[in-house]
Amino acid sequence: MSYKITKTEEEWKQILTQEQYHVLREQGTEPAFCGLLYNNHEPGKYFCAACKTAIFSSDNKFESGTGWPSFFQPISEDLIEFKEDKSYGMVRTEVNCATCGSHLGHVFPDGPKPTGLRYCVNSISLNFKANS
Repeated sequence: MSYKITKTEEEWKQILTQEQYHVLREQGTEPAFCGLLYNNHEPGKYFCAACKTAIFSSDNKFESGTGWPSFFQPISEDLIEFKEDKSYGMVRTEVNCATCGSHLGHVFPDGPKPTGLRYCVNSISLNFKANS
């Protein structure tokens, strides 16, 4: 896929921390209940930590009990892309930033209404900006 923002892996390593690089560029996962944003309840927006694109809103965040920030929808469907993920002996749907291709997390069909979806996102893959 062609992305609006492209960098070499060396360039990503220069701007991301080692932990961010592992999750965003190598499809890693942070441990549950350890991320800075999973328990955030402030109103605001959540941005891709790699390219700073606004992806999720606090209006669509909910408590899933999983230990990761969970949303029932992105700000707009065109901000994300989906890929089949067959790692760890299971089949899941990976969620990536459509602007830069970075891994954000996964989406599952066990979320609340109105979508019934749970976008389970790594805190480290997001930056948060509170509403002013």
